[in-house]
Amino acid sequence: MSEIRISRQELDVLSAMGLGSCIGLCMYDPTARVAGMAHVMLPESRSGSTGSESLPGKFADTAVPALLQQMERVGASRARLRVAIAGGAEVFASSSVSPILAIGRRNAEAVRAAVQRIGLRLTAEDVGGSTGRTVVLEAATGLVQVRMVGGKAADLVCLGQAR
Repeated sequence: MSEIRISRQELDVLSAMGLGSCIGLCMYDPTARVAGMAHVMLPESRSGSTGSESLPGKFADTAVPALLQQMERVGASRARLRVAIAGGAEVFASSSVSPILAIGRRNAEAVRAAVQRIGLRLTAEDVGGSTGRTVVLEAATGLVQVRMVGGKAADLVCLGQAR
């Protein structure tokens, strides 16, 4: 949780396991074959928030630009990036009563807004519901797969294919 990882290694598979209300943010540059993933825990940092500087992947507003920056450092181009997200489940029964507890929905909204702020758009998403999931991103192809708890893995999108 709260991690950001990038890879240019063909055999690497990036994963965010056990996503409940967290968001797995996947970015891929199909030309440079740079894959990146952040495991976002919370919607926004506040000045002085624990982890906002040491763990930029913890918050949507810091994870999105940090992932972009790390990917650009190894050759990715913002103009070619494709983005997918998964997660954001409402795992707490009281989240339907109190919007403040609807962390999954708030995480998804915050990640969408942060992606838009840096000039990108989502290619695909699998968010919401009340069931946790795992997301994986293949570095060689940009294939994003999602597996719901107790279910089988299913392809969400191949970020390596032409738009």
